[in-house]
Amino acid sequence: MENLKHFTEQVQDMLRVGEAAKLLGVTSETLRNWDKSGRLVATRHPVTGYRYYRESELERFLLKVVAERKAVTNE
Repeated sequence: MENLKHFTEQVQDMLRVGEAAKLLGVTSETLRNWDKSGRLVATRHPVTGYRYYRESELERFLLKVVAERKAVTNE
């Protein structure tokens, strides 16, 4: 029960799928697909199974995507 309380407190600082999708400029379904494929893995709520994303994870993901695109254009 303590773990659930701790997770609930952490979720306050995280983005839900729709919020994260809007920030990244993609659809919620795209985020779900990325989660399933392992490209951008969400943190799952232990009871509801809802997906949550930390802003810092999204920022790292964007930096990685930009770096990959630069590498492709420089080839």
